[in-house]
Amino acid sequence: MCIRDRHGRLPLLRNLTVIVSNEKIFIVEDEPDILDVISYSLNREGFQIESSLDGAESIELIQQFKPDLILLDLMLPGMGGLDVCRHLKNDELSKHIPIIMVTAKGEESDIVLGLGLGADDYISKPFSPRELIARIKSVLRRSKESDNTKRSEIIESGALVIDTTKHKVLLKGSEIKLTATEFRLLTYLASNPGQVFPRDQLLDQAFGRNTVVVDRNIDVHIRAIRKKINADQYYIETVRGVGYRFRDST
Repeated sequence: MCIRDRHGRLPLLRNLTVIVSNEKIFIVEDEPDILDVISYSLNREGFQIESSLDGAESIELIQQFKPDLILLDLMLPGMGGLDVCRHLKNDELSKHIPIIMVTAKGEESDIVLGLGLGADDYISKPFSPRELIARIKSVLRRSKESDNTKRSEIIESGALVIDTTKHKVLLKGSEIKLTATEFRLLTYLASNPGQVFPRDQLLDQAFGRNTVVVDRNIDVHIRAIRKKINADQYYIETVRGVGYRFRDST
């Protein structure tokens, strides 16, 4: 449950043990009260924090700070969060940095668009500091696991080629840009063609266990993957009432 004070604001967390961390998080949030609460909570968790209230300004600061993760509000004045995400993911210096979108809208179209631009996850306001920290740790863990994976494997299905070592996906010879979460989901499904996976199992693969997520997150990511690899062959099939499977091309 998200607890607020009498002014409707999230309370600060007190009397917590600070855990020292070398991981850096950049926050882009235009509401000072929310920014203060998030910064305080993450500082108490041991993260190094830098922030900006402005979308355009944040791009330059991110290049200087070189964070391990970006927490990006979509509803920003001037340069909106989606434009910031697009710019960062098109820049060689920042495209590898995972992004968690923060939205007050809860509108699926914005979430799908953001994931399509390269964001790795999203969280909707209002949220508790505990949920935010859990999501951040989950995305950081997945990012590290992806970076540390050295196992060489090529998965081919029709015109689709997945290189797990280089973290690349090719469709008809052209590279398809996927987020870390999308790549992990697609690789997991493609490694087991024809097998039906329930949503809760896919949630474990995408977000890790003990992370507060809902089944709908998987549907959003699958929809984003389908849009990116839209081709003559429909690779990911929906099994009604169960989950998803990768189409067996054999």
